Amino acid sequence: MASLDAGVLLLVVFSLITALLALFLPPQIDVSWPLLCFMLLLLLLTLGWRSLRRKNGGNERRVCVLVLGDVGRSPRMQYHSISLSKHGFTVTLVGFLDSKPHFDVLRAENIRIVPITEVKGFRGGPKLLTYVTKVLLQCLQLLSLLLNMELQDYLLLQNPPGLPSMAVAWLVCLLRGSKLIIDWHNYGYTIMALSHRQGHLLVRVAEWYERFFGPLADHHLCVTNAMKEDLKTNWGISATTLYDRPASIFRETSVEQRHMLFMKLAETHPQFQLEGCEESETERTVFSERDQLHDCVSLRPGRPALLISSTSWTEDEDFSILLRALEEYEGFIRGGAELLPSLVCVITGKGPQKEHYRTLIDSLCLEHVKICTPWLEPEDYPVLLGAADLGVCLHKSSSGLDLPMKVVDMFGCCLPVCAVHFNCLEELVKPEKNGLIFRDSEELAQQLQSLLSGFPATEGRLDLFRRNLRSNRGQRWDDNWDQNVLPLIAVPR
Repeated sequence: MASLDAGVLLLVVFSLITALLALFLPPQIDVSWPLLCFMLLLLLLTLGWRSLRRKNGGNERRVCVLVLGDVGRSPRMQYHSISLSKHGFTVTLVGFLDSKPHFDVLRAENIRIVPITEVKGFRGGPKLLTYVTKVLLQCLQLLSLLLNMELQDYLLLQNPPGLPSMAVAWLVCLLRGSKLIIDWHNYGYTIMALSHRQGHLLVRVAEWYERFFGPLADHHLCVTNAMKEDLKTNWGISATTLYDRPASIFRETSVEQRHMLFMKLAETHPQFQLEGCEESETERTVFSERDQLHDCVSLRPGRPALLISSTSWTEDEDFSILLRALEEYEGFIRGGAELLPSLVCVITGKGPQKEHYRTLIDSLCLEHVKICTPWLEPEDYPVLLGAADLGVCLHKSSSGLDLPMKVVDMFGCCLPVCAVHFNCLEELVKPEKNGLIFRDSEELAQQLQSLLSGFPATEGRLDLFRRNLRSNRGQRWDDNWDQNVLPLIAVPR
């Protein structure tokens, strides 16, 4: 694309012409400045239309995948990028680069990551002023980036967050003739309502914004049939349901791989270390051991159960429910429940409320339950899921219409799940088939006691859920994407 410096130069020239006209027009002629400015802007856009829509050369089909968030913690948008890459599209993935992206994204030759920085609004004044200036600065940042980018056939936008990226993406697509696809993960205004009251001015503005700009996209994807129906009924939007599916890296972990990861984690997390292990011929963790003489790896018969939960540490996940349940579980063991194993609970992820919950964790007096909160490398996370015995999900949808990606990944590893209840959860979690649904900490504690009694014996409900997951794996991401998304973009413009 031609540099926008030419457009800026034209703007300066037209501004000078406008000033001269204002100076030399007879005083009896009334000049409406807003109208004149609008006409000049319209003329500028008309003159720049060709350069905005000019291709750089070559026959590549290009797609910009835009995430106004951390790319490394946006697995669905990374999977979109990988699928587009596999089908020959040149992908520009735009977002914050706070965490390491998926290794398939990094190694793909036709995926280019363009990092953006999170802008800060004006500080020192009212919070509303800070928020408004932040939005304005992000608009300028995204406009500058997207208008100077190679011409894209499609712009695939994650929502939320959609403020201000939804409006900017629509404007850029309008100017450049690109097609806009919105992937609805949730509604941004319902997430905002978690930290503000429902009728707060910002929440009402955010809802109006999504309802106005959302329907302007060319195509829509969403994560559940419940959201598809809500978009159709209440927003006038026809969307295609693209369920989250696990990528191929999510699978059961071999004993050898488990031991290697446990040894790695034991270097920094004492919860994985076996106390009093001094035998030089045996390499041990609290879960596994390697007989170095015979080079044989096995799981320890008296090992604790490995419980795992992943989170973004945000308001839509109340981890006090899990902590109270673990305290009750500790009480079961102290009360003489002999068949219950000790627990190691691993809670992975980054987010704003992590330090708050770490303080709560440090205040607990637990003997039979150990908790750690590591941040895992992308390649280690699926290995740990595949090595765990039970998953717990505290995600409670702000809209009641989205599903937790973390459960999808757990099911890809054939890991049974206990998940907190909300309206459409049973589109994913089938009670008594692949997991259980709870409503409070007491019910979760009872489920932990029921599922883990007699562990590590393999004749209980926990093993039944795992066998059901093995026999009903369903589609993986690639097949699901090819079936639902590829038809929307397969025909070149």
